[in-house]
Amino acid sequence: MIVGVPKELFPGEKRVAMVPDLVPMLKKRGIDVLVEQGAGFGAGHLDKVYEEKGATVTASRDEIFQKADIIVQVRSYGGDEDASKEDLARMKAGQLVCGQSDSLGNAEKAKEFAEKKVNLFSMELVPRITRAQSMDVLSSQANIAGYKAVLLGAAELPKIFPMMMTAAGTIAPAKVFVIGAGVAGLSAIATAKRLGAVVHAFDVRPEVKEQIESLGGKFVEVELDTSEAKGEGGYAKEQSEEFLKKQREMMAKVVAESDVIITTAAIPGRKSPVIVTADMVKHMHPGSVIIDLASERGGNCELTKHGERIIENDVVIIGPSNIVSTVATHASQMYAKNIQTLLFHLIDKEGNFNVDMSDEINEGSMVVYSGEVVHARVRDILGMPAKAKPAESNDTKEA
Repeated sequence: MIVGVPKELFPGEKRVAMVPDLVPMLKKRGIDVLVEQGAGFGAGHLDKVYEEKGATVTASRDEIFQKADIIVQVRSYGGDEDASKEDLARMKAGQLVCGQSDSLGNAEKAKEFAEKKVNLFSMELVPRITRAQSMDVLSSQANIAGYKAVLLGAAELPKIFPMMMTAAGTIAPAKVFVIGAGVAGLSAIATAKRLGAVVHAFDVRPEVKEQIESLGGKFVEVELDTSEAKGEGGYAKEQSEEFLKKQREMMAKVVAESDVIITTAAIPGRKSPVIVTADMVKHMHPGSVIIDLASERGGNCELTKHGERIIENDVVIIGPSNIVSTVATHASQMYAKNIQTLLFHLIDKEGNFNVDMSDEINEGSMVVYSGEVVHARVRDILGMPAKAKPAESNDTKEA
């Protein structure tokens, strides 16, 4: 069994799907690793280190796709704005591609994989169940995004975060408001609190109040009916425009008093809800900062421009593009661990590749299999009829 690790082609992407330290674990499982020259350089991993750990390094991208049974990537075709479109011609029938392919946002790409009879496993679709936690790339990468968003906000803010009592007077702590208390939001709350800020946070799911308070944050109470706010996999469910309007009205005061706002409210496959309006920004203090982690799908701030730093009413608004890649070493370490766990899930101890489509992980993440689009949500987006579910297997069913 050969796993290929091609260099990422998306502009500015420094992460790599496999790190040298995990190669020996794969080798013990009978899995050989073929790495494209320079693939790990952006994350601080030299070719010679891969070779020392037992991987084979090649300068030929064609060789990677010709020899590998499984291709592992951070951004596979569909999730990289067509940067790797040329790789589609390199792929071979029966090959498995594992990476973030934005299959809900770019469902049409699934048809191209099916036509090539290339199997596609979308890492961002791994279900949020206990058994799959160590494969969950959205959580591992969101952890880093929340951390780095706070540092970015702190660097932009013309104030310091902690309270200081000095001979020159007392400096009040900065006020940070985190919108969305998923993995990224909780990481942002913890980081801002460690830096000494007063942290407030809001989420439409009332059950996260305890998690926010356990990290030292203050939960912003909004008197709305949020009983139906929780969606699939622990994400917030898309809300009506009337709900969002009332939410914005009730949050306006907190927004106006905040020095740094970090927004993380995203719904998989959908446009990000607008929570911070242009009018709210007008009432913020000059020099305040908004870091919009939901900018890739439109943003939680009405004024956000993805990939840009803009100033509106003396407020800095940043829609970071691939913020996780700026912490490429540890982001790659975590992503590679997710990949390694997935490979051990798909490949047995004898080195045989076996995909049980009745398994909840495979059913939820495999988009294309044996020349057919098999993922239920992707089929629905494409207007394809629902596919009959495979019979459950007792030995793969989650306890």
